[in-house]
This record gives sequence, structure tokens and C-alpha cells, in this order.
Amino acid sequence: QVQLVESGGGLVQPGGSLRLSCAASGEIFRINVMGWYRQALGKQRELVAAITRGSSTNYAETVKGRFSISADNAKNTVYLQMNSLKPDDTAVYYCNAQFRAGGLEYSSWGQGTQVTVSS
Repeated sequence: QVQLVESGGGLVQPGGSLRLSCAASGEIFRINVMGWYRQALGKQRELVAAITRGSSTNYAETVKGRFSISADNAKNTVYLQMNSLKPDDTAVYYCNAQFRAGGLEYSSWGQGTQVTVSS
């Protein structure tokens, strides 16, 4: 019902910046919240940032002040601007959409994009 495609990952030096994009398609009108999660090797997937339909945002403490989530509704795309990147930010980043259909809540995931922060 909702499909997500991420792009924008890559290799960057510490202190550098990257912008991730997540393009949504399908029944976009059902989406209530979109977010970015990440999973580092050997660790659990964790929430990085999220944005609601009403444009409220929240961030993990570890990225506050460095990352920024935004949405371009005309393009059905959510962005994650990542600045002052650290080696600890290295992970596969996943886009997520939470939506409601038939009275039930669903969650859709993108395929993930690798972000590597290394000198």
C-alpha cells in the first residue's frame, strides 16, 4: 500500500555531511508518520528522526543538533540532512512509514542505504 525508496548514502569523512532521500509512492494519503531508522553492525535498529503529517519532529538524543528531517509534500519525499557526521553514525539507514488502513496500523520499510563515516 505504501512503497519507499531511499537514496543518498555513501562514504563520507568525519565532520562531513550527507543528505538521504526517501521517496514514497502508493497510498500516501494514509501515512501518519515518516521516519528514519538506522542499524549498525551487531546492534539493534534504532529511531533516528521522525516527522508527522502535521510536521512535528523528534530526534534521537545522539543526533540532535546535527541531523534534520524534513518533508517535501509536492515530491512525496522525506529527507534526512546529516551534518557533523561521526564514525558512530555508520549504519544502514532505513526509511519507515506508518499508515492506517482498514482501522489497523501498518508499517512500511525501504530497502536501506549504507552510510559509512570514515577517514
